[in-house]
Amino acid sequence: MSEQAAPVPSRAVEVDAGDRFREECGICAIFGHPEAANLAYLGLYALQHRGQESAGICSSDGETIHTRKGMGLVSEIFGEHELQQLTGHMAIGHTRYSTAGDVGSRNAQPFYVECNKGALAVAHNGNLTNGHALRGAIEKSGSIFHATSDTEVIPHLMARSTEQTLDTALRESLLELEGAYSLVLLSTNQIIVARDQRGFRPLAYGTMQHKGRTVHVFASETCAFDLIGAKYQGEVEPGEMVIVTDRGVTRQRFAPALKPSQCAFEHVYFSRPDSIVFGRSVHKSREALGRILAQESPVEADCVVPVPDSGNAAALGFAQESGIPFSIGLIRNHYVGRTFIEPKQSIRNFGVKLKLNPVNHLVAGKRVVLVDDSLVRGTTSRKIVGIMRDAGATEVHLRISCPPTIASCYYGVDTPDKDELIANRMTVEEIREHTGADSLAYLSLQGLKQAVGDNNGGRYCYSCYTGSYPTDLVDVEQFVQDHRQKDTAENTIAWRSRPSA
Repeated sequence: MSEQAAPVPSRAVEVDAGDRFREECGICAIFGHPEAANLAYLGLYALQHRGQESAGICSSDGETIHTRKGMGLVSEIFGEHELQQLTGHMAIGHTRYSTAGDVGSRNAQPFYVECNKGALAVAHNGNLTNGHALRGAIEKSGSIFHATSDTEVIPHLMARSTEQTLDTALRESLLELEGAYSLVLLSTNQIIVARDQRGFRPLAYGTMQHKGRTVHVFASETCAFDLIGAKYQGEVEPGEMVIVTDRGVTRQRFAPALKPSQCAFEHVYFSRPDSIVFGRSVHKSREALGRILAQESPVEADCVVPVPDSGNAAALGFAQESGIPFSIGLIRNHYVGRTFIEPKQSIRNFGVKLKLNPVNHLVAGKRVVLVDDSLVRGTTSRKIVGIMRDAGATEVHLRISCPPTIASCYYGVDTPDKDELIANRMTVEEIREHTGADSLAYLSLQGLKQAVGDNNGGRYCYSCYTGSYPTDLVDVEQFVQDHRQKDTAENTIAWRSRPSA
């Protein structure tokens, strides 16, 4: 009998992870519709870009909270059978990419608990900068945590509160939190949503009609409203808590609003261009990013090519301002998952080519302005510049529609350690040499402020571009350690075996 060859380990490599901040989380809530869970499911579909690690929905029929969550995409977790089990006229949903806590189903949200305040479920977008300190104090008193996500701190604080009602217990708990949070909470008979005092992460409010009654809807982005036919009514304000019951809607402040710190990167990259975020059109902001970039860093060229999809609007703005023709010179494969199996033999730029492919005749013999939304580590940008040259571009001028990223985010965005950020350790000229571009220019910080309608710099958080943070960073060392452990866990999970040929 011949000896069979052992399976050859092949690493499942994440697609296009090098030059992007990773997504964060998306939340939604529905109150007053007999198919609330179905609407939450559609809302999560629209918010899938904010997290592809796990998803979950909890619904209530007025007596019982029903829960379904798991690892993977929304379409992989919820089918007709699962949605039929999620009965009731109110529901909350969450789609996750972890920024605090490890990778695994135990950290999938919403979290469901039964405590002295009754049955409740909570989902959260953001990062609690004092979450580890709070958890340590709670654990010392004897409480047991089932997950590693900072979100689990919230129901523990509520259970420990001496306040008797759910809303007052939540209010007391929120006053202990530091950092960024937009959250949705479900009990058997109400939904409560809240946003931190600085408004780091978005949370929009909308309504729709069903049989003459008003349905109340909340979501991270308004693209979720568009899918289900809800109308955008405005934002949940920083420091505000909104309580929705069968008796109506109550809006109240649990704390005064502080100096606004809305995440500028929502408009640069994270949010869908068809959304309204922080009361402003994302597409409008991105076109303005490109126009101002063209004013600040003009170049003679034959065509403007976006790095799809998040670079599309900025490239369009650059082309309109510069008068250089806009060209779809890169095509994105939208059917690539988050990981792929690396081939046995090395293929140059394989990972990027799997996701992006040039339209050769549009760039061959041309001087190309390549517009991207960000440049984080520099690895993917270098490969894309190489792809453009392989396709026959005579010159490649790289334009980035945000300032150099020099610092990590601790407010709900999964970012590399500071020492991994190429702009933190190289000059612009050194980065240009690294990427192989003929020229490289970033948008200025003032240009970014102008593009998002924040000329005086009083509304947005720019910490990743300045290294100046609006809050005390209580748990930074622990946050960095958890981040490194999570990356190690992801790399371990990514290894797979396959039969030999």
